[in-house]
Order: sequence, then structure tokens, then C-alpha cells
Amino acid sequence: MNKELSKVYEPQQVESRIYQMWMDGNCFRGEPDPEKKPFSIVMPPPNVTGQLHMGHALDSTLQDILTRFKRMQGYSALWLPGTDHAGIATQIKVEEELRVKEGKTRYDLGREKFLQRVWQWKEKYGDRIVEQQKKMGVSCDWSRARFTMDEGCSKAVRETFCELYDKGMIYKGSRIINWCPHCITALSDAEVEYVDKPGHLWYIRYPLADGSGDLVVATTRPETMMGDTGVAVNPEDERFRALVGKKCILPIMNREIPIVADDYVELGFGTGAVKMTPAHDPNDFEVGLRHNLEVIRCIGDDGKINENGGPYNGMDRYECRKQIVKDLEEQGYLIKAEPYNHNVGTCYRCHNDVEPLISAQWFVKMEPLAKEALRVVQEGEVKFVPERFAKTYTNWMENVHDWCISRQLWWGHQIPAWTCDECGHINVDREDPTKCAKCGSTHLTRDPDVLDTWFSSALWPFSTLGWPDKTEDLAYFYPTSVMVTGYDIIFFWVARMIFSGCEQMKKIPFHTVLIHGLVRDDKGRKMSKSLGNGIDPLEMAEKYGADALRFNLITGNSPGNDTRFYTEKCEAMRNFANKIWNASRFVMMNLTIDRCELPAADKLEQEDKWVLSKLNTLVKEVTENLDSYEIGVASAKVYDFLWDTYCDWYIELTKTRMGGEDENAKLTAQNVLCYVLTQLLKLLHPFMPFITEEIFQALPHEDAFLMTAKWPEYREELNFPVEEAAMEAVMDTIKAIRARRAEMNVPPSKKAEVLLVTATPDIYAQGMHFIQRLAYAGEVTFSDVAPADVTSLLSVVTHNATAYMPLSELVDIAAELERITKEKEKVENGLRIVEQKLSNEKFVSKAPEAVVNAEKEKAAKYKELIVKLEESAKAMQA
Repeated sequence: MNKELSKVYEPQQVESRIYQMWMDGNCFRGEPDPEKKPFSIVMPPPNVTGQLHMGHALDSTLQDILTRFKRMQGYSALWLPGTDHAGIATQIKVEEELRVKEGKTRYDLGREKFLQRVWQWKEKYGDRIVEQQKKMGVSCDWSRARFTMDEGCSKAVRETFCELYDKGMIYKGSRIINWCPHCITALSDAEVEYVDKPGHLWYIRYPLADGSGDLVVATTRPETMMGDTGVAVNPEDERFRALVGKKCILPIMNREIPIVADDYVELGFGTGAVKMTPAHDPNDFEVGLRHNLEVIRCIGDDGKINENGGPYNGMDRYECRKQIVKDLEEQGYLIKAEPYNHNVGTCYRCHNDVEPLISAQWFVKMEPLAKEALRVVQEGEVKFVPERFAKTYTNWMENVHDWCISRQLWWGHQIPAWTCDECGHINVDREDPTKCAKCGSTHLTRDPDVLDTWFSSALWPFSTLGWPDKTEDLAYFYPTSVMVTGYDIIFFWVARMIFSGCEQMKKIPFHTVLIHGLVRDDKGRKMSKSLGNGIDPLEMAEKYGADALRFNLITGNSPGNDTRFYTEKCEAMRNFANKIWNASRFVMMNLTIDRCELPAADKLEQEDKWVLSKLNTLVKEVTENLDSYEIGVASAKVYDFLWDTYCDWYIELTKTRMGGEDENAKLTAQNVLCYVLTQLLKLLHPFMPFITEEIFQALPHEDAFLMTAKWPEYREELNFPVEEAAMEAVMDTIKAIRARRAEMNVPPSKKAEVLLVTATPDIYAQGMHFIQRLAYAGEVTFSDVAPADVTSLLSVVTHNATAYMPLSELVDIAAELERITKEKEKVENGLRIVEQKLSNEKFVSKAPEAVVNAEKEKAAKYKELIVKLEESAKAMQA
């Protein structure tokens, strides 16, 4: 016999046991199978420093739903997990630990020993987030877990770097880069967040070298003026034509700098003259190249003024700003200062202001890569869900700059480039070189920088499947099926995976990008440490169960949109889990069958055909929704069917047969109850895997696990439109009568005769016993015409029938009239008090508008209630 379910569902006891059962059964393994279609997802690798947060929980839940769905549909499903080395985040973590515990810096240890420490830290803490993901029920193939710095991924990174370098698509050059003085490293454009900040526009006088006058320039950054090497004007600007080719004096530094004409300067903007600081502004750098301007860097890597800053050497950049403005004013160079709001670049990690600096860095040429990456999205080879994010991607890709890929860190993939100490030749190779390829010298120095973390992440869809080797996995599972990620990393990651896949594999990395939004708090704010509003998903899973948390995260969630997290919803989803559990317990307690078999159609009752037909439609719709990534819509349909159709209706409809004497009728009811419940567990399984598997294991079943059972399919022979419509008509009548009785506070014990006036009495005759039992009806009679005298009859209208009931059988008319009279007196008294207030001119003129409006609303409600009470009394006196 089947095992019994405990009285109460306790997820804390069930979930870890069920997960271990799946692990022991190798249920998560994804293997190439020529008999099956492939379905693959590579998990966006969380940082090894990470703790599971709500964003991860949503991300993992969505991926798990899709993987479980496809696995049950018969695909060879692979969900490949892994973690990211998270260059700067991990290095900062270990440096902080070193400073606090030992009072040392990484330089005290040296590069090699420091990296040993980071690896030790990774071994100790790196799997923490993996274990946390398991608590969420994720069905990854853990035997394939990867790390962005493991041997295979490192080989892929080196191969990519060498390939692109050999093609001339990676180069080293001095360019303006985004520099974070706090993190002391370069940042790519995508790692800069722009914030609108209040500042000033300072107007400064630059005297002409010949003493004939001066030029006025306006700047928001006077602290960079020690690096000025020119002033530019528009060649069409009549005011300055005679000055082009002349020189002016740089205030404070007293250095002569040239006046040049360049189209970069906008006609009619500001004063018409723009100071040029090629070492600290990307546009000025370009102008400087065109006019051969000197490049003088005056701000160091630490954000302090360097030796080129004259009297300000050693000062912090913002301290210098205050001092230089003061000096300019004292020396008569400052004309005026105006308040000015402008976009300031900040570091995405530490949120300090980014400094544009000239620096020797490594870059990837983006123009040749962007072309194909744009085409595959524009032509629909890669689809974004929702589609609007394709525009975000296209806009970024069309305006992309060369990608700065070098970082001044120790933890990461060290750049495979060695400079010859003798001839200066840069040697880039797949193996560490021992001598210079150009001059043969053995004196080589390796570039100390590491690659941007996103360089290795960009290769994730194919490096994890074995590339650059030609593996069976790569041939079978690539391109992957779908990439699930947040809209906040489209530029960081999605775009880079697409151009890397197109370049290295000559194929797209995935067919679909499913974009989800952020999980915000109940007030719509982003969850953050500073606000203290973060909610720990593991705490929620421990308290309410992982299934309840998963269902909370996806219900009401649509692709690309942010969602608010309400703890109360977790309670509601726990209640839903309890409802399923209790319904399943009831079914099992009434089962005498060891095997569930759907009876032949001629053995089925109308209510059986109704539930099977509705289930058939549900299967079709949920499958279509999941195939279209409408995960929230699919989950809501399964929820409604289970709660309403199955628990509240079908179980009730079978109780007469289940408790009756007819054995055949009883067996039919048992088989249909068991069949429908099993199919519903399959449909619910991707969303709530733990409870569904636990119930399935207690039901009669043939598959070893629910998670590997066959996904339900639409079956034409289970489509019963006539019986479904007939049963719906009976149920509409029951619902309408019950609603009316509830309005009148009539207890179920009071039975009333029901006259049903309908053109289709046969439909209702078949469901008469349901109307009697569930609508608390006495005798039920039928007619095709309404009674001549409807006084003292209560009528209830449905779409194809009207039910009449004698009012005297439902209520004690005299007692009810007395109750209505007392209620009306109470309401009239309330209305009088409100109207007195509103007729008082002092109250209306002095009270706040909101208070006056609230009183007006109260008066309107009182009047409405009086009308309803009068109508009720009139109906009873008829």
C-alpha cells in the first residue's frame, strides 16, 4: 500500500531529505543523448565572495523552473553551475582580512604568497553560495561545477587573448581610461555609473602671451588645469579667428600654451574657448592628437596631485580644487563661479568619483566585434524577452568604445604578455616564453596586470563546455538554450558573451535572453546594506519553506519588470502548500487502489469529464506559457486550478461517491482523483519541487521520481466541451445561491425549496444532487417559465437559469425586519452627526481639505447603506 502523509507538512524536515534523494538518484545529470533534444543553461556565476540574496534566489528559481520543465518534457537538460573569481571584490576581502588579523598589506607578502592566501580563502568560503543555492532546490549538474579560474577556463582565457592579439584586435596603448583612485584600478565604460551631482562652473581668465588681452574659459574641474596644454576654439568663430596660432599663459603655472582651432568646440556654447587637458579628458585627448598637444598628467593613481601639479603636489584632488579656486581669485584670474549640476562618473563598486586618466592599458578593439554582435540580435538569431531590451542592447553596441581589459590587481588571470628588457618587444604566447621572439634575449618581464573579470565571464557559455578543445558536450549543448539574467548586466555581461561567442565559436552563445527585474522591498526600494532593508532568502526558506519562497518570487512577476517582496505573500504561499498537503492527505486516506488508471470515458461521470476537460486545457495553456517564458502567468493558472477547481470543487463533488455503496463508482472517483492530482503535481513541480515530490512518492506511481516523470500533454480524447459547459452551469447556480444566502446570513442548516427556471432542465437534472447538497437546497423543481407571482420569492440569476426560493424558508421575516429597522436607525444617527459637521461653516473652512473630504465620503456611504436597508425591508414585506 501507499505510504501515509503526516498530519502537518513540515518543509524543514522534508526539503533536505528530498534534495539528497535526487542527488543520490543522479537526477540532475545532463549528458549528451542523440535520442533526445538538448536543453542547456549556464548559470550566471555568482561571485565566490557572495552570500545568497533575493536577486540570486529569483535568478535561480527562474532557471530551475525552465530546466525542470524541459527535463520532464524529455529533453536532455543540462543546467551548468559555477562561480566567478570576482577579481576586485575577492582581493579587497582578503586584503581586509590580512590588515585586520595581521596588520599587513599584500605588498608585505608579495604577489605569490598573497595569491596563495586568496586561493586558501576561496577554498574555505567559495562554496558557501553553492550550498545556499541547494537550499533553494536548484537542479544543477553539480558534477560539472566550474570556476572562472579553473584550469579549463584559464586555458580558454589565454587562447582568446592570444587569438585576438594575433588578429590585431587586442592592443596596448596610452589612452584615457576610467580610473578609480579608491580601488586603484582601471574600469571599463560599463563599470562606471553616472550620478547627477551639484557642482560649479568656474570662469577663468587666460591672458594672451603678447599682452593684447585674454581668453575666458569655463571649467567644472579647475584641479586639472595644471595639465592644460592648449585652448581650443571653433574655426568658424569670428571672435577668435585672429587668435588661432597664438599663445596664452596658463594661470598659476605661468606656462605658455597654444590656441588651436577644432570642430570639437561647439559654436555658441559657453564662452567659446575650451581649455584642453589631454591627460584627463577623453575628448581633449583626441583634440590633442590632432594638434600634437603635449600630454601632462597631474593627478596620480591615488587621486592626489603629482609632481606636475606645482604648488599643489601631494594634495587630494578635491582639497586642491578648493585651494586653486582660492588662489585664482586672489591672483585676479577668477571672473565668476556659477552653480552647475552635471553627470559625474562613479565606480560601480565603491561609488567614489572616477578619474579620467591617461594610462598605458590593454584594450579590445570593439568595432569589428560589434558588427556581428549587432546583426545576430537585429536578425532575431538571439531574441530578448521582453523584446524592448534588444533596443537597450543595440543602442549600447552601436556606441561602444574600445574595451579596457587590464586591471591593476593581483587576483585574476594575469595578462600573458612579456616585454623584452633588451629590445622592448611584447611577446604574447599560449605557453610562457623563455626568450624574446624578436631578439632572442632571455630577459623578459611579465605584465603585472590581470584581465577584467568580465573577460573570462564573457567566455562562460563555451569555456564551461570544454572550449578550446572540441568536446562532445560543446558539440551537443552549444549554443545554449537560454540565458536568464537581470537587466542591470546587459552591458557588463550579455553583450560581451554575444560578441565573444560570435568571434570565438562563430556561433551565438544562446538563442534567448530572458531578462528579469530587481527584487525590491515592499515599499519599492532597492534592497541594500545602507538602507538595512535586505531580506535573507535563507531565513524565509527556513521559516516558510523553499517552495513558498520560490512561489512568492514568481507569482505576479513578468519578464523585465521589478517585483516587490512581501513577507505576507510567503505566508500565503505556505498556506497554499498546506492546502495541497491536506487535499492530498484526504485523497490518500480514501484510496484503496495500488495503481492509478484513468477509467474509460463511458465509466466517467459528468463531474469527472468536467475536471479532466479543464485539466486538459490547463496542460495546454501552462505548457504554452512556459514555452513563451510567461512563468508568472503559468504559476497563477496552476495555483487557481489546484485551489479552486480541484480542492474546493472536485474533491467536494466526489464525496458522495467516495462514501457511497457502489464500488465501481467509488473506484472511478478514486482513479480520477488520483490521476488529476498526479498531473497537477507534475504541472506544479517546476515551481514547488519539494512538496510535489514528497506527495508523489506517497501516491501510487510508476516513475522513480516526479522530477524525471513525463510532463503532461494535451489529449484530444480528454476534451469534453459539452459536459464541461453543463457542469459549469450547475456550479454557477450553486455559487449564486450560496452567495445570496451568505449575504442574508442564512446558515447551511436552513434548507429551502429551489425552483429552477431554465430552457435546459436536463443539464440541471443531472446535477440536482449537487445543488441539493452544496447549495443547501430542499426539493429542486424545474420549469421553463417564471412563476406568475414572485412576491415573497427570492430570485438568483445565472447566465442560463433563474433560481427562485421562498423567502420565508430562508429567514424569520419578523426578526429580520426588526434587525433592519435597528440597523437603519443606527446609520441614520451616524448620518445626522456627519451632516451637522458639514453644515458648520467654521469646520468646513478651517479643517484640512482631506478631513472635510473624508466626512463627505462618510455621508455618501451612510446614504447608500440606508437605501440598501430600505430595499431589503421592501423585498421582505412584498
